[in-house]
Amino acid sequence: MQHDLNNSVAKNEQLEPSNDLESLVVDNEPNAENPPLDSAAKMRDRFFDPNDLNRFRNWISTETLVELEIGSGKGLFLTNAAKQNPNTRFVGLELAGKYAIDCQNRIDRIGIPNAKFFAGDAVSIIDQDVPDNSLAAIHVYFPDPWWKSRHKKRRVLSEQTVRNIERTLVSAGALHFWTDVLDYYEGTLELIDQTTQLQGPYFVSEPSASHDMDYRTHFERRTRQNGLPVYRSRFTKS
Repeated sequence: MQHDLNNSVAKNEQLEPSNDLESLVVDNEPNAENPPLDSAAKMRDRFFDPNDLNRFRNWISTETLVELEIGSGKGLFLTNAAKQNPNTRFVGLELAGKYAIDCQNRIDRIGIPNAKFFAGDAVSIIDQDVPDNSLAAIHVYFPDPWWKSRHKKRRVLSEQTVRNIERTLVSAGALHFWTDVLDYYEGTLELIDQTTQLQGPYFVSEPSASHDMDYRTHFERRTRQNGLPVYRSRFTKS
């Protein structure tokens, strides 16, 4: 499948924020409605709504550019990106079912037809349901670092996942990875270098914030407003 990536968000690091999400300054922390990865995986299949399997496959089966976000959270990035790139399809995969449902209801209400949110296990979905050479970009922003050494194997950017990212990207497609955890950043960059042929990491500058919600995600907002660093990288598939 051939894609023209000239207008893709993978080529555009600057995004204008959406005022529709200003009230959603809530961190994506595990709780009763947003369980941690291990408990959620035990409770549900990779799609929490069984009907979403066909919906997802139909949504990404298109000649249109498709960009996917792993862990779409409260939807700030995906909503802004979809509004600014109406000819690209966007898909958000979110483990917290309530967040995915709320985001979908919101974009339906404000009239954004080129984005969809799905509740499910992104790692399994990318492994089983995303075809080779089908995505213009994959976005991973501030994934759970799983601090304890014995839990690091649960990190979403595992060897299997980065191989699947390489497999599913089109030629010249991009992986965008941001985190506020230096250990996660350095370890992931080393993993990508050792296990894939992706080119990078390429430098991603820190854009200035013109107002209180002018950030890629809510996690970036919180981190930068607390004066802490954000580690950004971009990789491309040759």
